[in-house]
Amino acid sequence: MKKYTNTGSKDTRSGFGAGMTELGQKNENVVALCADLIGSLKFDDFKKNHPERFFQIGIAEANMIGIAAGLTIGGKIPFTGTFANFSTGRVYDQIRQSVAYSEKNVKICASHAGLTLGEDGATHQILEDIGLMKMLPGMTVINTCDYNQTKAATLAIADHQGPVYLRFGRPVVPNFMPADEPFEIGKAIVLTEGTDVTIVATGHLVWEALIAAEALEAQGISAEVINIHTIKPLDEEAILKSLAKTKCIVTAEEHNILGGLGESISRVLALNDPAPQEFVAVNDSFGESGTPEQLMDKYKLNNQAIVEAVERVMKRK
Repeated sequence: MKKYTNTGSKDTRSGFGAGMTELGQKNENVVALCADLIGSLKFDDFKKNHPERFFQIGIAEANMIGIAAGLTIGGKIPFTGTFANFSTGRVYDQIRQSVAYSEKNVKICASHAGLTLGEDGATHQILEDIGLMKMLPGMTVINTCDYNQTKAATLAIADHQGPVYLRFGRPVVPNFMPADEPFEIGKAIVLTEGTDVTIVATGHLVWEALIAAEALEAQGISAEVINIHTIKPLDEEAILKSLAKTKCIVTAEEHNILGGLGESISRVLALNDPAPQEFVAVNDSFGESGTPEQLMDKYKLNNQAIVEAVERVMKRK
């Protein structure tokens, strides 16, 4: 197995920006729409290089989704960009009716997701978005872990026919996935092989899971770490294959415990191979203002919380 190391911390939203810059050069049908957050979404280069394909909608997110849906009729591939809270909660009706129900090829790209939005506080820290989006029929849901994977996902979804929700973040985080790692929608990536416990993580918790696996190895516990970047469609085969070895599982995500990755995996276990499961997630609450580090520690979304969850779940085998 590969040894994953941080090659230089970057923010995942810059990976999105780099992907959009490349798409602008490669695919003339790609267009970008922004709700008054060009700098935050790293749309600067795309706007500079392709002004005729960039649309500044302003603080009118519902209009942005409707315009994006309309642009698909003419063969365009619209990428919408704003904060995750405004990309989902504020415009859910428009997404449901004009994009999902109408099966439009819109890419809903959402930055500043989860607690790591930080100081802006609970009103902006959406922790329900994965649940909202995965319940929509036909909606692909992707939550990336670092700069390289976010760039790769941005490129991949342009070639995918159908609506996509791409979720990424604000803070600078470790960049550890190889730049040449293939990104296949719906396929999990086994980062470390193990025999005692399966740790399935998504987004910013993937790096924390790798740190936890090292700590567990020092205790003589062999952990298999799986990077789930696509929450829907979920790679059930990879999960069940790992579970056949380890017989227990921990899920880790920067999202509400209700409606997220953990619950999707619980369904897979219930229907195929019931096994003990522990959750590392926000326990049915809103967030609050603080630095990303303070919040991830307070809400127990870190490597220590994953280690403790592993210790709990192994007692239940």
